[in-house]
Amino acid sequence: MKAVMFDTFGDPEVLHLADVPLPDPGPGQVRIRVQASGVNPVDSAIRSGAMQAIFPTALPKIPGVDVAGVVDEVGEHVTDVAVGEPVVGWADPPAGSYAEYALASQIARIPTGLSFADAATLPTAGEAAKRGLDLLGVRAGETVVIHGASGSVGTIAVQLAVARGATVIGTASEDNQDYVRSLGAIPVLHGEGLVDQVRASSRQVDAVLDVAGKGALPDSIVLRGGTDRIITISDPAAGELGVTFSAGTPKDWSTGDLAGLAELAARGDLTTTVAGTYPLERAADAQRVSQAGHVRGKLVLTP
Repeated sequence: MKAVMFDTFGDPEVLHLADVPLPDPGPGQVRIRVQASGVNPVDSAIRSGAMQAIFPTALPKIPGVDVAGVVDEVGEHVTDVAVGEPVVGWADPPAGSYAEYALASQIARIPTGLSFADAATLPTAGEAAKRGLDLLGVRAGETVVIHGASGSVGTIAVQLAVARGATVIGTASEDNQDYVRSLGAIPVLHGEGLVDQVRASSRQVDAVLDVAGKGALPDSIVLRGGTDRIITISDPAAGELGVTFSAGTPKDWSTGDLAGLAELAARGDLTTTVAGTYPLERAADAQRVSQAGHVRGKLVLTP
């Protein structure tokens, strides 16, 4: 099968297309004929070697986690899905989802009306969004600032927070202000003047979720008057500032939560935004765009 690989850490140019053996599903696994693979910012960080301390990666490596496609073969003890069913989930390591086929053990059925590309926007972003809001304890009547509100995680986090009854202030670039507003948040520009903008929009900030990692933590501390109830999933400066850094692991993956998000998206009650699609051979281009930031929603690879 065709798969994207990297044999050394570095810039997007280290990604290349290769022929690799077709994987066989083990007990509890299914093999998925991939129709869409989500491109996450963490994919670029792993490829560059920047995440070695958090996610040790052995080389060569097929990147990618989010996968949507059709069950091609089932392993032993798999009884809840059958060959031919459309599913979405997380590719099992060590191999990833930037390939024609991937193995997975944590999956949910894709409901009727939800495309493979839209389904692929959900696993990692949905898990990270819910994890962040849960850790912060965001509840009805509170005001939460979400940095990076127009990205893949931010898009879902804004909507989940609004559904909880919270007021959301979402930071984003000028081009994405209307998009953030359409998700139900009060949009503000990130960068210089952020504190004044937020204070003009709300009397009190109860919690801050940073999913962008663009240096907004110092302003967040000012807004909160300390480091309590601030979480970042992206900014490595968190430790120096005394802010909680939350890195998701496979233990955090929930097929029940994923199935719920997929149902909401299929009904039109959750906005999923595919920012662009790229063939496997252009994975380097997709990661280059992703790591540049300002992506509205999620980039997706297709075989």
